[in-house]
Amino acid sequence: MSKILLWTTSLTLALDQITKIIVVFWMGLISKGQIDIWPGFIHFHMAWNTGINFGLFADQGELVRWLLIAIGLVVCGFVGYWMRREQKPIALIAAGLVIGGALGNSLDRILYGSVADFLNVTCCEIRNPYAFNVADIAIFTGLVGLVIFSTDQQKT
Repeated sequence: MSKILLWTTSLTLALDQITKIIVVFWMGLISKGQIDIWPGFIHFHMAWNTGINFGLFADQGELVRWLLIAIGLVVCGFVGYWMRREQKPIALIAAGLVIGGALGNSLDRILYGSVADFLNVTCCEIRNPYAFNVADIAIFTGLVGLVIFSTDQQKT
């Protein structure tokens, strides 16, 4: 596995877990429920997500929790295997973002039973009910990067 992929994975996982520790525990979001950072735009809003995106499959119990952990780890293995011959640094960085984010959310499920989501962006007096975290941003950004920059694309 390439050093770029390993470093990006490690840094992404660390940034995700450090931000969760700082915001959820040190800043007390776990007990406060919400902290206004930039009123009307950015809030920290505590949300324990037992499901997947937008709370799908939430409250389905321990079987789904462990199934989601397994899926996250399989995704990590698949992306790592897919990148074994990749030479483009930007594609390796994208893969590291996906793997690091998936590991971060899987670690949350192992440690807390659900994923700690806390970022909430609102605009124009429209209340956004959803929260997300650094791992979610990394996964989304990494997947977009893989689609755009991976050399393992079929040529037409």
